[in-house]
Amino acid sequence: MNLRRLLTVPHGRTLVALFAVLTLTASVPAAAGTETGQHDFDWEIGTWRTDVRVLTDPLSETEDEWLSFSGTSVVRPLLDRRANVVELKVAGTAGRIEGLNMRLYEPQASRWSLTFVNIRDGLLTPSVYGGFRDGVGEFYGDDQLGGRPIKVRFLIRRQGADRATFEQAFSADGGATWETNWFAVDRRR
Repeated sequence: MNLRRLLTVPHGRTLVALFAVLTLTASVPAAAGTETGQHDFDWEIGTWRTDVRVLTDPLSETEDEWLSFSGTSVVRPLLDRRANVVELKVAGTAGRIEGLNMRLYEPQASRWSLTFVNIRDGLLTPSVYGGFRDGVGEFYGDDQLGGRPIKVRFLIRRQGADRATFEQAFSADGGATWETNWFAVDRRR
């Protein structure tokens, strides 16, 4: 996902932030030969309390500054659970982030695509692609940051029935090294 102007800050200032999400090229398919890949996100359907930390200036030479936000994520199933949508609304002292994450299962490739929609500017970010293996969702793709190409990695870790973490990282060196720029902890409400 590209950094978009997701964060509305008091006094009209805008900071660049990122959902995941968000959030791309390489794919990690769901377990081969299973027909249950379309149910990979069934555990997440419902309402969650969300705590998010966002790195303000990823892949820069500046000192790391993290912003904190809290709110909700609501996950709704679509099309017999072959798709779902995540509605994110979080706020903190620096402002708020609102967005949607559209997820669609691709049975021919046994993978999911995750696409973030920024409500503030109405733009879609490039999709990340992948699936779950050994309880961890891995999704990868390509994007741009400040006009330069980057790789994006998005990880989902389910930690029991009522907790999950979501981590996004960028790479400017083709995936040799990664810098985490988004970390969210969801707890079922």
